[in-house]
Amino acid sequence: METKNPHPGNEIQVELTEEIAQGTYANLAIIAHSSYEFIIDFIRVVPGVPKAKVKSRIILTPDNAKRLLYALQDNIRKFEEQSGDIDKFDNILPPLGGIKGEA
Repeated sequence: METKNPHPGNEIQVELTEEIAQGTYANLAIIAHSSYEFIIDFIRVVPGVPKAKVKSRIILTPDNAKRLLYALQDNIRKFEEQSGDIDKFDNILPPLGGIKGEA
């Protein structure tokens, strides 16, 4: 599967292998940062199991972390508008920043 950049003149062909397309389930993310990068560890926590493994680690520049933030905000807004679940999770999600990390 290949997709193209929606911005004309800046086309990048992105290859998505079948293995990567399957995705990796994670139900916890831990975010840390240094002066030069943001590190996001995606983790799968299983109830009753005392250990949880990091399933994927993504390292981003501060600029790209901010782009990810904006893209997530935009997609969440669109999701909420389409599903009618605007602000559904505001009262049940714990506040961000519960786990602090620094690389």
